[in-house]
Amino acid sequence: MQIEVDWLKKDGIARLSVSEKRAMIDPNHPQFSIRRQCELLSLPRSSYYREPLSESKENLELMKLIDEEYTMHPFYGSRKMRDHLRRLGYRVNRKRVQRLMRLMGLSSIAPKKRTTIVGKGHKIYPYLLKNLNIDCPDMVWASDITYIRLRGGFVYLTVVMDWYSRYVLSWEVSVTMDDGFCVSALERALRLHSKPEIFNTDQGVQYTGNAFTGVLKDHGIRISMDGKGRAMDNIMVERLWRTVKYEDIYIKDYETVESLIYGLREYF
Repeated sequence: MQIEVDWLKKDGIARLSVSEKRAMIDPNHPQFSIRRQCELLSLPRSSYYREPLSESKENLELMKLIDEEYTMHPFYGSRKMRDHLRRLGYRVNRKRVQRLMRLMGLSSIAPKKRTTIVGKGHKIYPYLLKNLNIDCPDMVWASDITYIRLRGGFVYLTVVMDWYSRYVLSWEVSVTMDDGFCVSALERALRLHSKPEIFNTDQGVQYTGNAFTGVLKDHGIRISMDGKGRAMDNIMVERLWRTVKYEDIYIKDYETVESLIYGLREYF
């Protein structure tokens, strides 16, 4: 139908991310059902109906406080975070704090023997950015994942960022920490921009698997990974998370995934 073609052209569907497509769905659209809108957007209906992850009300409050404190003090591990929460009057033990920090994908940047969970059989690549003079765009791109709180739950955000310009090339929101949304963000950045010489990530399973590294290899991009216990190797993205949270997330206090996506689209 011509009206369907016009609808797609109007919104530039080919350039949209999964998160943006999800936000476009109108459950009360006068002409298109949710099923038809998903078909036109090439969006699986399961992606539309996904709800943000949730915990008990008390745990969500603890996670909110952990997130705020970690953003200010990323060197805090579970012991210091437990002590911080106890000073605020919460009777929590370290085991509970450890579980919540794992769920949020948080780990102290203080040096220790092991900071990220590497996938079994996944190849780890050397860090290529030491003493490298990054003096132009598209020389180095980087990616990372962060926890984003909502009023009644939480999701995860990933970005692909140019180190030189600090420009966010693409981003995705997901309710899980699997590699799918990281690969989607990478592929979108490559569709919309020139490819980089080097791509840097941490050693998390989302980035060491064949799905992510395979895309980089197919495009002839050199792969760089942070050293163990060296979260500051990816300092540009770490600084971005602090900025996004202080300038947008904490101020807006988003209630739904849809409102978060709209807000992040405007922010970026």
